[in-house]
Parts: sequence; structure tokens; C-alpha cells
Amino acid sequence: MLPSPEQIRQQVGIALAEDVGSGDLTAALIPGDARGYMHLVCREEAVLSGRPWFDEVFRQLDPGIAIQWRYEDGDRIGPDQEVCRLSGNVRTLLTGERTALNYLQTLSGTATQARRYADAVAGTGVRILDTRKTLPGLRLQQKYAVTCGGCHNHRIGLFDAILIKENHIMAAGSIAAALETARAVAPEGVGIEIEVESLQELGEAVENGAGRVLLDNFSIEMLREAVALNAGRARLEASGGVDLETVRSIAETGVDDISVGAVTKHVRAVDFSMRLID
Repeated sequence: MLPSPEQIRQQVGIALAEDVGSGDLTAALIPGDARGYMHLVCREEAVLSGRPWFDEVFRQLDPGIAIQWRYEDGDRIGPDQEVCRLSGNVRTLLTGERTALNYLQTLSGTATQARRYADAVAGTGVRILDTRKTLPGLRLQQKYAVTCGGCHNHRIGLFDAILIKENHIMAAGSIAAALETARAVAPEGVGIEIEVESLQELGEAVENGAGRVLLDNFSIEMLREAVALNAGRARLEASGGVDLETVRSIAETGVDDISVGAVTKHVRAVDFSMRLID
């Protein structure tokens, strides 16, 4: 999901205030009327994500900056490929460079990680879901990047879905009671999911009408048994102990979804470089 233009404007405004503050002191070394070109190069294989924020950085600094993109968000990029070319006031280009790159390298890193997981389960019909384990302040941006990489968004936050976890069940008294209360308080159209830690709990959840169940830290054999026990009654999501080495075998058990915190949490920035050119 792509945040609204207003959300992107606000997010970039905060990022620019953090970096530029009262003004770019180093930019004063450059004549105010100097104009030039920069190109953006990706130094490694990656999936591009973050163009709306990159563009907004320069839009806020100087709407006269022109950007010519060679790739769309979601495209795979090879090493040493020119991603875009910028032209305009040199002071502005250099002032916006770091903030724009921070967005692009982080979101492309997220999209690249997501693509690895999506590729790993290709052909199984399983969806890879993200989680709420995102960088503070970058929730919507990373959720967007996940979709650029071919994975899917779970709930955005605590406000748009109900996920009943172990502590909620303990506080409610039982799985049945937690589900009953959730149905009573859930706004119309809000999904309800419940986490279980054993096959017995799965049986109880399904018998009490759960439409979506999260299987927490189930072994491969337990996941197979869970799929058989469920018999298609609820949508099953596997979670816990998932990495690129295990995700395929988890997908092949027959679950519907696999949630992976590493998609947004274990992210390495993609190496981009912006340089002035003649």
C-alpha cells in the first residue's frame, strides 16, 4: 500500500527538518545560481523501492529539480545500473542527496529482502506476510516496500485488525471467551485472528468458529498435522522460526500464509551512489 500524498509530504518534511535544520552550511561553498546534473547508480543487485519519497525530497526543496527515472518501484536492478538522472540547482541537489538516498536505500533494502522470500516460495500458492516489526517512524514506508518486493501486508497496526495472542487469551480466560469477546467488539469489516501454540488449541479455535489462526512456532510435522486437522475450515498462518532456509519447507506443509518479521526487521541498506556529472 502506498501512503497518501499528504502522508508522504509530512514524512519527508520531518526527514528534511532532521537533516537540513536551519540550513545547509556546506552548500554555501557553491554559487547559488550554479546548475548541473547528477546521476544515481545502484552498486548491487536489488529491487527498487522509494521513488515517491525520493521525488518528494526534491519537490519540497525546489520544484524545479527534474528527475528522469529509468526504473519503476518493484523493478529488479543489476549492479552499476543508472537508476535515474537529476538536473537543476546544484546546491539543492547536494542538500537533498542524503535524505533522498536514506529513503531509497532503506526501502529498496526492504523490497529486496521481500523479493528473496517471495522467490523462495514461488509456485506454492503461499503468501509471505510482513509484521509490525518495522523501523520506528517508517511503518507505512516499509509496508509499501514489502509489496514492491512481491510480499503482502498483514495488519498495519493495532487499529485495523484484531490479533488475539497468548496474553489476551490468558486475560480473557479461554480461547472461546477471547473469540466471543472479539466478535462483540470488532468494528464491521475488521478481521479477527487468533494465535495458538498447540494442535489442541487449534482444534478449540476452529471449533469456536475462528476464521483465521496463527500457528506459533509449530514444527514442520505439527504444521502438516495442523493442516489436516483444520481441513480447510480456517485460514492458517505459520509464524516463528522462519528464515530463507526454512520458508520453502514451511510453505510446502499446506499452510496459507507465512508471516516473516525478517522482511522488515533484518534489512541491509542497498548501496546507491549519487554523483555530479558533466
